[in-house]
Amino acid sequence: MSLPELETIELRRDGRLLTIAFNRPEAMNAFDKTMHDELPAALDFAREDQASDVIVLTGNGKAFSAGGDFTHIQNNAANPADFDHEITMARQIVETLVDIEKPVVCGLNGHAVGLGATIALLCDIIYASSHAKIGDPHVNIGLVAGDGGVLAWPQRIGLTRAKEYLLTGELIGAEEAVTIGLINRACPADELEGAITQLCNNLLSKPQFALRKTKALTNLELKRLIPLLFEPGIAWEAESVRDADHREAIAALVEKRETNFRRD
Repeated sequence: MSLPELETIELRRDGRLLTIAFNRPEAMNAFDKTMHDELPAALDFAREDQASDVIVLTGNGKAFSAGGDFTHIQNNAANPADFDHEITMARQIVETLVDIEKPVVCGLNGHAVGLGATIALLCDIIYASSHAKIGDPHVNIGLVAGDGGVLAWPQRIGLTRAKEYLLTGELIGAEEAVTIGLINRACPADELEGAITQLCNNLLSKPQFALRKTKALTNLELKRLIPLLFEPGIAWEAESVRDADHREAIAALVEKRETNFRRD
């Protein structure tokens, strides 16, 4: 299968290793409408690709993904019906990531925020640059963390810690993320690529049926939780896109002032 050519995502192959890289480095790989639409297509290709056995998901440039592109977020706040299209895309992203039986390694080359964090945490093994930070600050701009955060975080670090980070929106440094079990390993930026290559070569050397089905077993609980958590989560996020507090958060960012959220 020839690699698809996409505007915001780069696919490249090295033997049986397929790399998917977010490719909006000038925007810190933040999600605009095009990237929302193209990531499901890239993941679907990776799932069905007969020429690869291991997938690396990473970002070109300094960031993994800064989450939602601010201009895109502004547009959704002004035109909430546009967000309804993203509900379909978000579900495809989450379901396809969980459904891929090949190991998916996240190369967290830089910050992963919001949806970027969710995508990273739905990968199987996460190696990060030691300068990277990860977090889900949906609540800080008046949005429900409904696009997969409540699915991914508790499964990695338990409900107690997940509630703290999802409710505060705090970004966590890579070393702390390793300590609490959120990610697997942190290393200096100039060593990250080598560490990922070594890991992938290890995975590629395994008997693939055993490897894939073992991975699939570990994701059965995530598959069970998707209809239980994602459906109400994304519905509440869609409602919060239409909420006055979200509009206030956007206005405060534009006007560079403190927010004035309602307290009723």
